[in-house]
Amino acid sequence: MSQKLFPSWVCFLRLLLVVICSSFLLTSVACVGSSGVSEVTFDVTEKSIRDLNSALESGLVTSQDLVHLYYERIESFDRRGPVLNSVITLNSKALSDAARLDEERLNGDVRGPLHGIPVLVKDNYDTFDMPTTAGTLGLATSIPPDDAFQVRRLREAGAVILGKTNMHELARGITTVSSLTGQTRNPYDPSRNPGGSSGGTGAAIGASFAAVGMGSDTCGSIRIPSSHQALVGLRGTRGLASGDGIIPLSTTQDIGGPLARSVEDLAITLDATVGYDPEDPTTQLSRGNVPDSYTEYLDSDSLKGARLGIVMSLMGSGRPEQPVRDVIEAAIQEMVEQGAEIIEIEEPDLTELLQGASVIGQEFKFDFDSYLKQTPGAAVGSLREMISLGLYHEIIDSGLHASLDYESRDTDDYRDRLEKRSQVRTTTVGVMDEHQLDALVYPTIRQTARPIGQSQPGSSCALSAISGLPAISVPAGFAVDGMPVGVELLGRPFAESQLISLAFAFEQNTFHREPPDFTPSLVTLPSPVDLEATVIAATDVSGRVSFTLDPSTRRVDYSVAVYGILDSDVLVIDLHRRLDNSENGPSMRRLGGKRARLSGQLILTGRELHFLREGSLYLDVHTQDNLPGALKVNLSMPGS
Repeated sequence: MSQKLFPSWVCFLRLLLVVICSSFLLTSVACVGSSGVSEVTFDVTEKSIRDLNSALESGLVTSQDLVHLYYERIESFDRRGPVLNSVITLNSKALSDAARLDEERLNGDVRGPLHGIPVLVKDNYDTFDMPTTAGTLGLATSIPPDDAFQVRRLREAGAVILGKTNMHELARGITTVSSLTGQTRNPYDPSRNPGGSSGGTGAAIGASFAAVGMGSDTCGSIRIPSSHQALVGLRGTRGLASGDGIIPLSTTQDIGGPLARSVEDLAITLDATVGYDPEDPTTQLSRGNVPDSYTEYLDSDSLKGARLGIVMSLMGSGRPEQPVRDVIEAAIQEMVEQGAEIIEIEEPDLTELLQGASVIGQEFKFDFDSYLKQTPGAAVGSLREMISLGLYHEIIDSGLHASLDYESRDTDDYRDRLEKRSQVRTTTVGVMDEHQLDALVYPTIRQTARPIGQSQPGSSCALSAISGLPAISVPAGFAVDGMPVGVELLGRPFAESQLISLAFAFEQNTFHREPPDFTPSLVTLPSPVDLEATVIAATDVSGRVSFTLDPSTRRVDYSVAVYGILDSDVLVIDLHRRLDNSENGPSMRRLGGKRARLSGQLILTGRELHFLREGSLYLDVHTQDNLPGALKVNLSMPGS
């Protein structure tokens, strides 16, 4: 409905209601989370669905306990501590739902592996008992009349819908900032973005705020947050899972799916959420293509004999992309060591084929307006009305206005784009057939998570999004800046089972996932550790040093005393990193100068922590008479 039909006072009341609702959303975590504190000492950090089921079956915990325990982590790290801002609404019915599921378990009625397991969903999934906002002020008051298909399936499987996660507004970006709930932060480094648009889900699951989470992927929005938080994320074949009840960005490219800390957890969640839905005609394609259970394909030996094609045009080039490429090349070598055969794919240039094949711009206005017409609780009736009221974040301003320029989908340009998508799919499958490949391999995103406020380049999302073919991102390791890196495997239509099998084999033989330092266990807080320090001194020089690391904060308390030199002899005391095959390397940080005795505290960056863990961080005391260093201290983690 056009704005001109409303008197000014109505518009004012609408805006007031938006502000009130926005305030409620921002405070609901603390309010609901304070409803009770579990006295159970069970630690949910990094626990798998299998772990949680074992605890439930043994009577060690109840589902209600799990809800409280996840509440406590959300309150400690999402609203306080690093203030990740990943969970924007908690379900007021979560505890009562958990109590009902506990009663069912006591009566011997267990629905399956998700029975009583807390799950988070991205805030573009319709939920009848919570607002569904897509992160925009324009939908702050919108509570849909029913659940999205995949949410309903999760509830039927016995999952407890714990709450809703933040997202890049209207899914139109990959840094996760919104006008309604602000910026989400990465638990591996809160100064960096979590990826997006499912960045809230990525940060929350990475920080163990729930067992698993649901996201949506139009071009990388499941896979990029998975890469940035060392998670497993799957974009399924178009038609695998219903998009009914997910606020659309592009119905042709959208697909919802899980993000998880392990391949097994992803497979369990996928079982509950895929399949035919009469409300989404594309899911007709899934009939006959969904196995009884994806968990049947968890084979740790599946890389043996697998043929993998490395998409060289997506591997990255230049200095900004080299750190990720190094990790991916190491991951590929690990696949080779597990028995995989590698084929480099140079032609055709798949990246060139992708140009001009996206249909997001051509579809968004029409798909979004259609959703609004079917959602009586929405405060606005159209994209144009939302823009006219200014109920959105400036970061998506140009994209929204560009969408208004499209008057119809009945254009030659739109038809050409759809045809090009078909060509990309045919060509990609043809390449796999020609080389008899089980999957294509490339980095999920060619640069690690950028600092908040910066754009995020390097996405490889389009190959799967344009072709409609399935792709899974799995942790591949950590770059030199200490941030996670994901490797992506792309398969043939409805080859999710095979991709899960390959990803599981890689995961189980490498174990690249490591939990973030900034969201440690609340049950067993990590104790400070004394770093191993090996002193190498020049003739007539000696030293006494101590370095203690607090793993949860990356704080190092240090003391350095150099004997045999005067304060005036000291030029500078620096932290250095050792280069490959060398005793020396460049300076990273200045600690002090003109003092032979030095003590203090420093917070290691992710990059410095990475070098510490690999044993290439050292301290050097540079003097007037010994510029290369009168005293060197090699630092390493205990037992490394």
